[in-house]
Amino acid sequence: MNDTEPFQQARAAALRFLTYRPRTEAEVRSRLRRNFPPQTADRVIDDLKERGLLDDAMFARLWRDSRETLRPRSAWAIKRELIAKGVDDGLAAETVQDVDDEESAYRAALSPARRLRGADFPTFHRRLWGYLRRRGFSDSVCRHTLDRLRTELADENHPHQ
Repeated sequence: MNDTEPFQQARAAALRFLTYRPRTEAEVRSRLRRNFPPQTADRVIDDLKERGLLDDAMFARLWRDSRETLRPRSAWAIKRELIAKGVDDGLAAETVQDVDDEESAYRAALSPARRLRGADFPTFHRRLWGYLRRRGFSDSVCRHTLDRLRTELADENHPHQ
């Protein structure tokens, strides 16, 4: 049943699309529907899911882990990114429920804070605050993170004797 030429072409296109990075079901479906009829795209999606090559839950975990490690964001921002990629709202919420915003904000701000170490307090505060807010962190998380970084950087500059 799945050995028709359009199906094989659509499947090959989907596999090529998946070689670059993991994708959501919605991303693959959208890509396939550009060049193939909806029923062919749906059959390919079903086939890929059966083979374990397309799994939104696994995609969501990989995306969250990548964000936490490489480009920290708030749980709220990661959830919005997942939803934008086509992950179900409930699955996105479940995926980010254990993200620690305080720790993510600290890791996100550490490098820019070190670069701003010599800046006056208003500049340090304004730039880091904006940096963290653009990554989806709440005001309270930003405030705690800035206090923590200011204390740590002050301790580095004036070690206790």
